[in-house]
Order: sequence, then C-alpha cells, then structure tokens
Amino acid sequence: MGKPKIGISSCLLGQPVRYDGGHRKDQHLLEKLGSLVLWQPVCPETECGLPTPREPMRLEQGVGLLRIKGIDSGTDHTDMLSAWTEARISGLEDLCGFIFKARSPSCAPGGADIFDNDGVLISTGPGLFARAFMKRFPDVPVIDEESLHEPDELGNFIARARNLMS
Repeated sequence: MGKPKIGISSCLLGQPVRYDGGHRKDQHLLEKLGSLVLWQPVCPETECGLPTPREPMRLEQGVGLLRIKGIDSGTDHTDMLSAWTEARISGLEDLCGFIFKARSPSCAPGGADIFDNDGVLISTGPGLFARAFMKRFPDVPVIDEESLHEPDELGNFIARARNLMS
C-alpha cells in the first residue's frame, strides 16, 4: 500500500507564509508523520495573492455572511479568498486527509474566533478555506496540528486517511 496524500497548512511545514512572515513548523508532526504520508502544502492566504508579510486578519459575521477582514484596516479579503478557494479546491480530490493550522481565520477546522462588526468576539468556528474544504469533502478526515499531539488522535487520523486509499 502506498502513502496517503495529506493536505497540510504550508506554515506547519516551515514555509514562511504567515501574516508576520514567519512559520509554525511543527517538528513533532513532521517526525511522527513525515515518513508515513505524502504532503500537499496549501496556504490559502498567500496562494490567493496576499503578500507576506501582511496585515493580520479575522473572521467577522455580517448579516448572514462570514467575512475575512484585515484587523486594522478592515479591508475585506473574502471575495478574493473565496474565488481562489473555489478554483483550488477542485484540485484536491486526491487527498486522504488534511491537517489545518489551529485558530487560523482561513485554515482552522474549528476554533477560529469570529467577531461581530464592532470587534466583539461572538463565537468560534472553522476558517473560510477549511469550511469550504470540509463542505466539499465531508468524508475526508481533517484535524488541526494541536489535536495531532494527542497519541489517540494521531493514530485515528492516519487510520481514517489510509481507509480512504482503499
């Protein structure tokens, strides 16, 4: 049996794509899974055309619509990120799993802060790209890197990913 192809937030592999120009390389994750999987790095924010470094962003719940905006400027990046997501997601059909960056407004599979238009925290949920990925591929296992530090979660994720290969 071959290795499952796993999508991963690029910053977790050490790519300097975060808003501050840094990364969040997760050595534990790479050591535990690196020899078991084939990585497919994805960074929605840089791949959609946003620069690095860039203004930090947050999710805002408007009237029935979730938006992703610059924290200081209020610049709305939703349309650009959504258009990129629609085009990019169709090229990810062969993934057997996805490891997203926790709390990211674009990548978190859950737990990303959602604010109202006045900047008041009102809830949490998935990031914009992760939300679209999970909707399009409901049977593909997704998780964030923090959850994978739990031994049971790691084993469960790999088992579910391998099951998609058969």
